[in-house]
Amino acid sequence: MKFWPSQFKSGDMVRVRIGSIWHYGVYVSDDEVIQFGRPPRGGFEKPEDILVVATTMDEFSGGSIVETLEMNRLERLRRIPPKKTVAAARARLGTGGYDILHNNCEHFAYECVLGAKHSEQEEEARRHWNEYAESRLKD
Repeated sequence: MKFWPSQFKSGDMVRVRIGSIWHYGVYVSDDEVIQFGRPPRGGFEKPEDILVVATTMDEFSGGSIVETLEMNRLERLRRIPPKKTVAAARARLGTGGYDILHNNCEHFAYECVLGAKHSEQEEEARRHWNEYAESRLKD
């Protein structure tokens, strides 16, 4: 997966860096980005209060650079058509069930765009945790 700042098209997966994490959404237009929870700025919400919401691109970006997924050949073959991507994202508006490891904004965006939940941030956190646990066992 490769992300790059570029022109956005309806149905694109977009992300913005907030501190040390990425926040993901589905771009519809400059007036609508659908995402699982608002970008965490200045504090975090309780998981039960996090819902799929639509905001403007300005609110999504918070003044930071927004990147879009540049798909490789395999990803383009798996990609859900943009109109269906937007429809899937809109169908989830107002839903909850947020879980930082199993159902977060990255899982949401990947599922809408590529049809399956996935989170590279989750995988990276698990790798770091496993490395830490293994190093502690050696001590």
